[in-house]
Amino acid sequence: MPQTQGNGFVTSNALPLVQLDGVDIVNEDNLILSDVSFKVSRGDLVYLVGKVGSGKSSILKTLNAELPVAKGKARVGDYDLSTIKKSQIPFLRRNLGVVFQDFQLLTDRTVEDNLMFVLKATGWNDERKMRERCTQVLDMVGLETKTHKMPHQLSGGEQQRVAIARALLNNPDVILADEPTGNLDAETADGIMALMMKIHHQYKPAIIIVTHNRTIIDRYPGRVLLCKDGICREVTEEVNLAQSSELKDDMPD
Repeated sequence: MPQTQGNGFVTSNALPLVQLDGVDIVNEDNLILSDVSFKVSRGDLVYLVGKVGSGKSSILKTLNAELPVAKGKARVGDYDLSTIKKSQIPFLRRNLGVVFQDFQLLTDRTVEDNLMFVLKATGWNDERKMRERCTQVLDMVGLETKTHKMPHQLSGGEQQRVAIARALLNNPDVILADEPTGNLDAETADGIMALMMKIHHQYKPAIIIVTHNRTIIDRYPGRVLLCKDGICREVTEEVNLAQSSELKDDMPD
């Protein structure tokens, strides 16, 4: 991606960007998943699948340091999530791009001002460079003409493209996407996934996507981690994963 103010993770290309070893995923003292172990390297595309409440989103919240690591070892980039200090969390999050199902745009300001807000919050202070970066990421998602639009003036697909642009502002090494197509019709959802795959192929971030959509996995293959019965494990059958009987039970249409 174009050079930004952020320095990115210092982790060697030989090391995984994300690594969990025997981690218990806990939310408000409730054990959601136990003994979670997986690695994600630069350029990986990983899907988290499973029924509602199976712990998929809780894994993302753990990687984002929103939920603490109760047991086991977890690392994202150079940050040990087991020992991370509160003051370090903003620096971790600068290297993570997060895309939400419900977009989470600020409704009282323009597209550009939504992006400027994030840049200010992550330490940028040169207004010229900030506006240049906004232009760059909006061009990347095909919204260069929507700079001064308000969110309510955009379609759902356009709002999600703004959310993706926002996630790209600091040139993240890891993108976390929680049901990024969940509120979109099939055609718009495919456009959003095509955009994410373009970013993935061009810039090689690691991308972790929570999804219920088997069609997405079929069309854009990647590794699949299945959350079920309190555990999370990788599905490794050398078959069409989206059509496997195991996933059909846990990814309802």
